[in-house]
Amino acid sequence: VTIDGETARDFDDAVYAEQKKDSWRLVVAIADVSTYVKETSMLNESAIERGNSVYFPRRVIPMLPEALSNGLCSLNPHVDRLCMVCDMTFDLNGDITKYKFYPSVMNSKARLTYTIVDKILNKNDQTLKKEYEKSYKDLVNLQNLFKLLSKKREKRGAIDFDSTETSIVFNDKGKIDFIKPIYRNEAHRIIEECMLSANVCAANYLLDNPGDGIYRNHETPSEEKLTNLRDFLLDFGLTLGGGSEPTVKDYGEILKKIANRPDAHLLQTVLLRSMQQAAYSSKNLGHFGLAYSAYTHFTSPIRRYSDLLVHRAIRSLIKSGKKSPHIRRPEKQSNIDKSVFYPYELSTLDEVGQHLSVTERRADEATRDVVNWLKCEFLLDRVSEEYTGVVSAVTGFGLFVMLDELMVEGLIHVTGLPKDYYHHEASQHRMVGERTGRTFRLGQKVKVRVVRVN
Repeated sequence: VTIDGETARDFDDAVYAEQKKDSWRLVVAIADVSTYVKETSMLNESAIERGNSVYFPRRVIPMLPEALSNGLCSLNPHVDRLCMVCDMTFDLNGDITKYKFYPSVMNSKARLTYTIVDKILNKNDQTLKKEYEKSYKDLVNLQNLFKLLSKKREKRGAIDFDSTETSIVFNDKGKIDFIKPIYRNEAHRIIEECMLSANVCAANYLLDNPGDGIYRNHETPSEEKLTNLRDFLLDFGLTLGGGSEPTVKDYGEILKKIANRPDAHLLQTVLLRSMQQAAYSSKNLGHFGLAYSAYTHFTSPIRRYSDLLVHRAIRSLIKSGKKSPHIRRPEKQSNIDKSVFYPYELSTLDEVGQHLSVTERRADEATRDVVNWLKCEFLLDRVSEEYTGVVSAVTGFGLFVMLDELMVEGLIHVTGLPKDYYHHEASQHRMVGERTGRTFRLGQKVKVRVVRVN
Protein backbone atom coordinates (compact mmCIF):
# COMPACT_ATOMS: atom_id res chain seq x y z
CA VAL A 1 0.00 0.00 0.00
CA THR A 2 1.01 3.64 -0.33
CA ILE A 3 0.58 6.03 2.62
CA ASP A 4 0.83 9.77 1.85
CA GLY A 5 -0.78 13.13 2.58
CA GLU A 6 -4.30 13.96 1.38
CA THR A 7 -3.09 16.23 -1.43
CA ALA A 8 -0.26 14.00 -2.74
CA ARG A 9 -0.40 13.10 -6.44
CA ASP A 10 3.04 11.54 -6.99
CA PHE A 11 3.43 8.29 -5.07
CA ASP A 12 7.12 7.37 -4.75
CA ASP A 13 6.95 4.60 -2.19
CA ALA A 14 4.87 1.60 -1.14
CA VAL A 15 5.40 -0.51 1.99
CA TYR A 16 4.68 -4.00 3.32
CA ALA A 17 5.75 -5.76 6.53
CA GLU A 18 5.40 -9.31 7.82
CA GLN A 19 6.41 -10.96 11.08
CA LYS A 20 8.30 -14.22 10.95
CA LYS A 21 9.20 -16.58 13.81
CA ASP A 22 12.39 -14.82 14.88
CA SER A 23 12.63 -11.87 12.50
CA TRP A 24 10.77 -9.18 10.60
CA ARG A 25 10.60 -8.56 6.86
CA LEU A 26 10.09 -5.06 5.48
CA VAL A 27 9.58 -4.46 1.77
CA VAL A 28 9.95 -0.89 0.53
CA ALA A 29 9.08 -0.57 -3.17
CA ILE A 30 10.17 2.65 -4.85
CA ALA A 31 8.99 3.99 -8.22
CA ASP A 32 11.47 2.93 -10.92
CA VAL A 33 12.24 6.26 -12.56
CA SER A 34 15.63 5.13 -13.91
CA THR A 35 13.94 2.90 -16.53
CA TYR A 36 12.18 5.90 -18.07
CA VAL A 37 14.70 8.71 -17.59
CA LYS A 38 17.95 7.81 -19.38
CA GLU A 39 21.29 9.53 -18.64
CA THR A 40 21.62 11.05 -22.12
CA SER A 41 18.00 12.22 -22.55
CA MET A 42 16.53 15.73 -22.61
CA LEU A 43 14.32 14.57 -19.74
CA ASN A 44 17.47 13.99 -17.72
CA GLU A 45 18.90 17.43 -18.57
CA SER A 46 15.69 19.11 -17.42
CA ALA A 47 15.51 16.98 -14.24
CA ILE A 48 19.08 17.75 -13.17
CA GLU A 49 18.59 21.47 -13.84
CA ARG A 50 15.54 21.50 -11.54
CA GLY A 51 17.19 19.15 -9.03
CA ASN A 52 13.91 18.47 -7.22
CA SER A 53 10.19 19.12 -7.32
CA VAL A 54 9.02 22.33 -5.66
CA TYR A 55 5.84 22.24 -3.59
CA PHE A 56 3.79 25.43 -3.28
CA PRO A 57 0.30 25.76 -1.77
CA ARG A 58 -2.13 24.61 -4.53
CA ARG A 59 0.64 24.07 -7.07
CA VAL A 60 3.61 21.76 -7.66
CA ILE A 61 6.45 22.44 -10.08
CA PRO A 62 7.52 18.83 -10.70
CA MET A 63 11.07 17.71 -11.44
CA LEU A 64 9.67 15.40 -14.13
CA PRO A 65 6.72 15.97 -16.50
CA GLU A 66 3.39 15.10 -14.87
CA ALA A 67 2.82 12.24 -17.35
CA LEU A 68 5.69 10.55 -15.48
CA SER A 69 5.50 12.03 -11.97
CA ASN A 70 1.73 11.56 -11.50
CA GLY A 71 1.25 8.90 -14.16
CA LEU A 72 3.62 6.25 -15.47
CA CYS A 73 6.09 6.31 -12.55
CA SER A 74 3.63 6.99 -9.73
CA LEU A 75 2.63 3.93 -7.68
CA ASN A 76 -1.07 4.57 -8.20
CA PRO A 77 -3.52 2.02 -6.75
CA HIS A 78 -4.62 -1.10 -8.65
CA VAL A 79 -2.28 -0.69 -11.63
CA ASP A 80 0.98 -2.49 -12.45
CA ARG A 81 4.04 -0.29 -12.00
CA LEU A 82 7.78 -0.84 -12.38
CA CYS A 83 9.63 -0.42 -9.10
CA MET A 84 13.01 -0.93 -7.40
CA VAL A 85 12.58 -2.93 -4.22
CA CYS A 86 14.61 -2.81 -1.02
CA ASP A 87 13.76 -6.07 0.76
CA MET A 88 15.05 -6.07 4.35
CA THR A 89 15.23 -8.54 7.23
CA PHE A 90 15.42 -7.31 10.83
CA ASP A 91 16.21 -9.31 13.96
CA LEU A 92 14.05 -8.87 17.06
CA ASN A 93 16.30 -6.02 18.28
CA GLY A 94 15.49 -3.99 15.18
CA ASP A 95 18.90 -4.47 13.52
CA ILE A 96 19.04 -5.04 9.76
CA THR A 97 20.60 -8.50 9.27
CA LYS A 98 20.32 -8.64 5.48
CA TYR A 99 18.92 -6.69 2.55
CA LYS A 100 18.54 -7.08 -1.20
CA PHE A 101 17.72 -4.68 -4.02
CA TYR A 102 15.88 -5.93 -7.10
CA PRO A 103 13.74 -4.55 -9.93
CA SER A 104 10.13 -5.71 -9.89
CA VAL A 105 6.55 -5.03 -10.91
CA MET A 106 4.10 -4.09 -8.16
CA ASN A 107 0.40 -3.41 -7.85
CA SER A 108 -0.58 -1.16 -4.95
CA LYS A 109 -3.57 -2.57 -3.08
CA ALA A 110 -4.65 0.78 -1.58
CA ARG A 111 -3.92 4.51 -1.70
CA LEU A 112 -4.00 5.35 2.02
CA THR A 113 -3.46 8.66 3.81
CA TYR A 114 -1.76 9.34 7.14
CA THR A 115 -5.14 10.32 8.60
CA ILE A 116 -6.84 7.10 7.46
CA VAL A 117 -4.02 4.89 8.81
CA ASP A 118 -4.03 6.71 12.15
CA LYS A 119 -7.82 6.30 12.45
CA ILE A 120 -7.57 2.59 11.64
CA LEU A 121 -4.67 1.81 13.98
CA ASN A 122 -5.18 4.22 16.86
CA LYS A 123 -8.78 5.50 16.77
CA ASN A 124 -10.47 2.13 16.12
CA ASP A 125 -12.54 3.56 13.24
CA GLN A 126 -14.80 0.61 12.38
CA THR A 127 -16.00 2.02 9.04
CA LEU A 128 -12.43 2.47 7.76
CA LYS A 129 -11.36 -0.90 9.19
CA LYS A 130 -14.10 -2.56 7.16
CA GLU A 131 -13.26 -0.58 4.02
CA TYR A 132 -9.58 -1.55 4.21
CA GLU A 133 -9.96 -4.95 5.88
CA LYS A 134 -7.68 -6.64 3.32
CA SER A 135 -4.82 -4.34 4.38
CA TYR A 136 -5.59 -4.27 8.13
CA LYS A 137 -3.26 -7.09 9.22
CA ASP A 138 -0.39 -5.64 7.15
CA LEU A 139 -0.92 -2.20 8.73
CA VAL A 140 -0.76 -3.74 12.22
CA ASN A 141 2.51 -5.44 11.19
CA LEU A 142 3.88 -2.08 10.01
CA GLN A 143 2.88 -0.50 13.33
CA ASN A 144 4.55 -3.25 15.39
CA LEU A 145 7.75 -3.09 13.34
CA PHE A 146 7.71 0.71 13.71
CA LYS A 147 7.58 0.36 17.53
CA LEU A 148 10.68 -1.84 17.36
CA LEU A 149 12.54 0.58 15.05
CA SER A 150 11.43 3.53 17.16
CA LYS A 151 13.11 2.03 20.25
CA LYS A 152 16.22 1.45 18.16
CA ARG A 153 16.15 5.11 17.06
CA GLU A 154 15.90 6.26 20.68
CA LYS A 155 18.83 4.05 21.65
CA ARG A 156 20.85 5.42 18.73
CA GLY A 157 20.07 8.94 19.94
CA ALA A 158 18.70 10.42 16.69
CA ILE A 159 17.23 13.88 17.22
CA ASP A 160 13.52 14.43 16.77
CA PHE A 161 12.85 18.17 16.92
CA ASP A 162 9.23 19.25 17.38
CA SER A 163 8.29 21.67 14.62
CA THR A 164 4.88 23.02 13.66
CA GLU A 165 4.06 23.38 9.98
CA THR A 166 0.95 25.03 8.63
CA SER A 167 -1.55 24.19 5.93
CA ILE A 168 -3.27 26.98 4.01
CA VAL A 169 -6.95 26.38 3.22
CA PHE A 170 -8.26 28.40 0.26
CA ASN A 171 -11.78 29.50 -0.61
CA ASP A 172 -13.44 29.31 -4.05
CA LYS A 173 -11.92 32.65 -5.10
CA GLY A 174 -8.34 31.47 -4.47
CA LYS A 175 -7.99 33.59 -1.34
CA ILE A 176 -6.95 32.19 2.04
CA ASP A 177 -9.93 31.03 4.08
CA PHE A 178 -7.92 30.04 7.16
CA ILE A 179 -4.52 28.69 8.22
CA LYS A 180 -4.26 25.58 10.36
CA PRO A 181 -1.31 23.80 11.98
CA ILE A 182 -0.30 20.33 10.70
CA TYR A 183 0.31 17.73 13.40
CA ARG A 184 2.37 14.64 12.66
CA ASN A 185 0.65 11.44 13.74
CA GLU A 186 2.03 7.92 14.17
CA ALA A 187 1.39 7.04 10.50
CA HIS A 188 3.86 9.80 9.45
CA ARG A 189 6.46 8.23 11.71
CA ILE A 190 5.78 4.69 10.47
CA ILE A 191 6.55 5.76 6.90
CA GLU A 192 9.55 7.81 8.05
CA GLU A 193 11.14 4.78 9.76
CA CYS A 194 10.52 2.59 6.70
CA MET A 195 12.17 5.17 4.43
CA LEU A 196 15.12 5.66 6.81
CA SER A 197 15.78 1.89 6.79
CA ALA A 198 15.75 1.70 2.97
CA ASN A 199 17.99 4.79 2.71
CA VAL A 200 20.51 3.25 5.14
CA CYS A 201 20.63 0.04 3.06
CA ALA A 202 21.25 2.15 -0.06
CA ALA A 203 24.08 3.99 1.73
CA ASN A 204 25.62 0.64 2.77
CA TYR A 205 25.38 -0.46 -0.86
CA LEU A 206 27.34 2.69 -1.86
CA LEU A 207 30.00 1.93 0.76
CA ASP A 208 30.46 -1.51 -0.85
CA ASN A 209 30.76 0.10 -4.30
CA PRO A 210 32.94 3.21 -3.90
CA GLY A 211 32.36 5.93 -6.48
CA ASP A 212 28.73 4.98 -7.11
CA GLY A 213 26.20 7.66 -6.22
CA ILE A 214 26.15 10.43 -3.64
CA TYR A 215 25.67 10.51 0.12
CA ARG A 216 23.41 12.72 2.19
CA ASN A 217 25.78 14.17 4.79
CA HIS A 218 25.04 16.09 7.96
CA GLU A 219 28.30 17.13 9.57
CA THR A 220 28.93 17.82 13.26
CA PRO A 221 28.44 21.42 14.43
CA SER A 222 31.37 23.82 13.90
CA GLU A 223 33.69 24.78 16.80
CA GLU A 224 32.48 28.40 16.75
CA LYS A 225 28.80 27.43 16.90
CA LEU A 226 29.49 24.96 19.71
CA THR A 227 31.28 27.65 21.77
CA ASN A 228 28.34 30.07 21.31
CA LEU A 229 25.85 27.33 22.15
CA ARG A 230 27.68 26.35 25.36
CA ASP A 231 27.92 30.00 26.50
CA PHE A 232 24.20 30.42 25.86
CA LEU A 233 23.20 27.22 27.69
CA LEU A 234 25.26 28.16 30.78
CA ASP A 235 22.86 31.08 31.37
CA PHE A 236 20.09 28.49 31.74
CA GLY A 237 22.10 26.18 34.00
CA LEU A 238 22.60 23.65 31.22
CA THR A 239 25.72 22.02 29.82
CA LEU A 240 26.21 20.16 26.56
CA GLY A 241 28.26 16.98 27.04
CA GLY A 242 30.80 15.49 24.66
CA GLY A 243 33.57 18.09 24.92
CA SER A 244 34.77 19.38 21.55
CA GLU A 245 33.03 16.53 19.73
CA PRO A 246 29.51 16.14 21.11
CA THR A 247 27.38 13.34 19.71
CA VAL A 248 23.75 13.56 18.77
CA LYS A 249 23.02 11.75 22.07
CA ASP A 250 24.45 14.73 23.96
CA TYR A 251 21.97 16.96 22.14
CA GLY A 252 19.22 14.45 22.93
CA GLU A 253 20.02 14.56 26.65
CA ILE A 254 19.44 18.33 26.71
CA LEU A 255 16.21 18.00 24.72
CA LYS A 256 14.94 15.52 27.34
CA LYS A 257 15.92 17.84 30.21
CA ILE A 258 14.12 20.86 28.75
CA ALA A 259 11.00 19.06 27.44
CA ASN A 260 8.64 20.42 30.14
CA ARG A 261 10.24 23.82 30.68
CA PRO A 262 8.36 26.97 29.62
CA ASP A 263 11.45 28.08 27.65
CA ALA A 264 11.76 24.71 25.82
CA HIS A 265 10.88 26.29 22.46
CA LEU A 266 13.65 28.87 22.83
CA LEU A 267 16.28 26.31 23.81
CA GLN A 268 15.25 23.92 21.04
CA THR A 269 15.53 26.74 18.48
CA VAL A 270 19.06 27.59 19.61
CA LEU A 271 20.09 23.90 19.58
CA LEU A 272 18.75 23.57 16.03
CA ARG A 273 20.54 26.72 14.84
CA SER A 274 23.87 25.44 16.14
CA MET A 275 23.78 22.62 13.59
CA GLN A 276 25.12 22.49 10.04
CA GLN A 277 22.89 22.17 7.00
CA ALA A 278 22.71 18.74 5.36
CA ALA A 279 24.28 18.47 1.89
CA TYR A 280 25.06 16.00 -0.90
CA SER A 281 28.58 14.74 -1.67
CA SER A 282 30.38 11.77 -3.27
CA LYS A 283 32.29 11.41 0.04
CA ASN A 284 30.60 9.83 3.04
CA LEU A 285 30.77 12.10 6.11
CA GLY A 286 27.94 10.50 8.09
CA HIS A 287 24.66 11.96 9.27
CA PHE A 288 24.93 13.67 12.67
CA GLY A 289 21.22 14.41 13.24
CA LEU A 290 20.01 10.88 12.40
CA ALA A 291 23.02 9.25 14.14
CA TYR A 292 24.00 7.18 11.08
CA SER A 293 27.59 6.52 10.02
CA ALA A 294 26.38 6.59 6.38
CA TYR A 295 23.15 7.84 4.84
CA THR A 296 21.79 8.60 1.37
CA HIS A 297 18.51 9.34 -0.41
CA PHE A 298 16.94 6.44 -2.33
CA THR A 299 13.20 6.63 -1.64
CA SER A 300 11.99 9.63 -3.71
CA PRO A 301 13.34 9.48 -7.30
CA ILE A 302 10.18 11.10 -8.71
CA ARG A 303 10.90 14.33 -6.84
CA ARG A 304 14.66 14.27 -6.05
CA TYR A 305 17.44 13.82 -8.59
CA SER A 306 19.83 12.55 -5.87
CA ASP A 307 17.66 9.45 -5.44
CA LEU A 308 17.61 8.83 -9.19
CA LEU A 309 21.43 8.75 -9.13
CA VAL A 310 21.40 6.07 -6.43
CA HIS A 311 18.85 4.02 -8.42
CA ARG A 312 21.15 4.17 -11.46
CA ALA A 313 24.06 2.96 -9.35
CA ILE A 314 22.04 -0.07 -8.17
CA ARG A 315 20.74 -0.77 -11.68
CA SER A 316 24.27 -0.68 -13.14
CA LEU A 317 25.36 -3.38 -10.67
CA ILE A 318 22.32 -5.53 -11.53
CA LYS A 319 23.12 -5.27 -15.24
CA SER A 320 26.85 -5.85 -14.81
CA GLY A 321 26.69 -9.48 -13.69
CA LYS A 322 29.09 -8.78 -10.79
CA LYS A 323 28.45 -10.86 -7.69
CA SER A 324 26.88 -9.11 -4.71
CA PRO A 325 24.96 -10.48 -1.70
CA HIS A 326 22.76 -7.37 -1.86
CA ILE A 327 21.40 -7.78 -5.39
CA ARG A 328 18.76 -10.16 -6.69
CA ARG A 329 18.65 -10.41 -10.47
CA PRO A 330 15.64 -11.43 -12.55
CA GLU A 331 15.86 -15.17 -13.24
CA LYS A 332 15.81 -14.66 -16.99
CA GLN A 333 17.95 -11.55 -17.19
CA SER A 334 19.03 -11.48 -20.81
CA ASN A 335 20.98 -8.23 -20.80
CA ILE A 336 23.91 -9.00 -18.48
CA ASP A 337 26.83 -6.97 -19.74
CA LYS A 338 30.11 -7.46 -17.84
CA SER A 339 31.40 -4.17 -19.23
CA VAL A 340 28.56 -2.16 -17.66
CA PHE A 341 29.82 0.52 -15.30
CA TYR A 342 28.30 3.38 -13.37
CA PRO A 343 28.16 6.30 -15.85
CA TYR A 344 29.57 9.04 -13.58
CA GLU A 345 33.10 9.98 -12.58
CA LEU A 346 33.87 11.16 -9.05
CA SER A 347 34.55 14.74 -10.13
CA THR A 348 31.18 14.85 -11.93
CA LEU A 349 29.43 13.42 -8.88
CA ASP A 350 30.90 16.11 -6.63
CA GLU A 351 29.68 18.83 -9.01
CA VAL A 352 26.23 17.25 -9.15
CA GLY A 353 26.15 16.96 -5.34
CA GLN A 354 26.96 20.66 -4.91
CA HIS A 355 24.39 21.63 -7.54
CA LEU A 356 21.65 19.53 -5.86
CA SER A 357 22.44 21.07 -2.46
CA VAL A 358 21.88 24.50 -4.08
CA THR A 359 18.60 23.51 -5.83
CA GLU A 360 17.29 22.12 -2.54
CA ARG A 361 17.95 25.44 -0.73
CA ARG A 362 16.46 27.32 -3.70
CA ALA A 363 13.24 25.26 -3.47
CA ASP A 364 13.00 25.77 0.31
CA GLU A 365 13.46 29.53 -0.04
CA ALA A 366 10.95 29.79 -2.90
CA THR A 367 8.33 27.84 -0.94
CA ARG A 368 8.93 29.96 2.16
CA ASP A 369 8.64 33.18 0.11
CA VAL A 370 5.37 32.13 -1.52
CA VAL A 371 3.80 31.00 1.78
CA ASN A 372 4.87 34.24 3.50
CA TRP A 373 3.49 36.29 0.58
CA LEU A 374 0.12 34.51 0.84
CA LYS A 375 0.02 34.98 4.61
CA CYS A 376 0.79 38.69 4.22
CA GLU A 377 -2.12 38.99 1.78
CA PHE A 378 -4.31 37.27 4.37
CA LEU A 379 -3.22 39.79 7.03
CA LEU A 380 -3.99 42.88 4.88
CA ASP A 381 -7.58 42.79 6.21
CA ARG A 382 -6.38 42.38 9.79
CA VAL A 383 -4.31 45.52 10.35
CA SER A 384 -4.69 46.83 13.94
CA GLU A 385 -5.65 43.36 15.27
CA GLU A 386 -3.72 41.91 18.24
CA TYR A 387 -1.98 38.53 18.28
CA THR A 388 0.26 36.51 20.57
CA GLY A 389 3.58 35.32 19.20
CA VAL A 390 7.09 34.15 19.97
CA VAL A 391 10.33 36.05 19.34
CA SER A 392 11.87 34.02 16.50
CA ALA A 393 15.02 36.10 15.86
CA VAL A 394 16.88 38.94 17.57
CA THR A 395 18.89 41.40 15.46
CA GLY A 396 20.58 44.76 16.03
CA PHE A 397 17.61 46.56 14.43
CA GLY A 398 14.78 44.76 16.23
CA LEU A 399 12.88 41.55 16.92
CA PHE A 400 11.23 39.12 14.54
CA VAL A 401 8.05 37.62 15.98
CA MET A 402 6.26 34.47 14.77
CA LEU A 403 2.50 34.77 15.27
CA ASP A 404 1.10 31.74 17.11
CA GLU A 405 -1.99 30.87 15.08
CA LEU A 406 -0.74 31.90 11.66
CA MET A 407 2.94 30.94 11.81
CA VAL A 408 3.81 34.12 9.92
CA GLU A 409 6.74 36.33 10.89
CA GLY A 410 6.76 40.09 11.39
CA LEU A 411 9.32 42.67 12.53
CA ILE A 412 9.16 44.90 15.60
CA HIS A 413 11.69 47.60 14.77
CA VAL A 414 13.84 48.65 17.71
CA THR A 415 12.00 52.02 17.67
CA GLY A 416 8.75 50.12 18.29
CA LEU A 417 10.01 48.64 21.57
CA PRO A 418 9.21 50.31 24.93
CA LYS A 419 11.31 53.50 25.14
CA ASP A 420 14.95 52.80 26.10
CA TYR A 421 18.38 52.41 24.51
CA TYR A 422 18.78 48.69 23.68
CA HIS A 423 22.03 46.73 23.47
CA HIS A 424 22.01 43.73 21.12
CA GLU A 425 23.79 40.74 22.74
CA ALA A 426 24.12 38.43 19.73
CA SER A 427 25.62 35.38 21.46
CA GLN A 428 22.82 35.45 24.06
CA HIS A 429 20.10 36.08 21.42
CA ARG A 430 18.69 39.04 23.35
CA MET A 431 18.18 42.83 23.51
CA VAL A 432 18.72 44.53 26.86
CA GLY A 433 17.46 48.02 27.75
CA GLU A 434 20.25 50.22 29.17
CA ARG A 435 18.05 52.24 31.53
CA THR A 436 15.35 49.77 32.56
CA GLY A 437 17.22 46.47 32.15
CA ARG A 438 14.15 45.21 30.25
CA THR A 439 15.13 42.14 28.20
CA PHE A 440 13.67 40.68 25.02
CA ARG A 441 15.08 37.29 24.08
CA LEU A 442 14.65 34.52 21.55
CA GLY A 443 11.66 32.29 22.36
CA GLN A 444 9.95 34.88 24.57
CA LYS A 445 6.14 35.11 24.37
CA VAL A 446 4.92 38.57 23.36
CA LYS A 447 1.65 40.30 22.49
CA VAL A 448 1.80 42.32 19.29
CA ARG A 449 -0.43 44.52 17.15
CA VAL A 450 -0.24 44.37 13.34
CA VAL A 451 0.43 47.96 12.24
CA ARG A 452 1.47 47.47 8.62
CA VAL A 453 1.68 44.72 6.03
CA ASN A 454 4.32 44.96 3.32
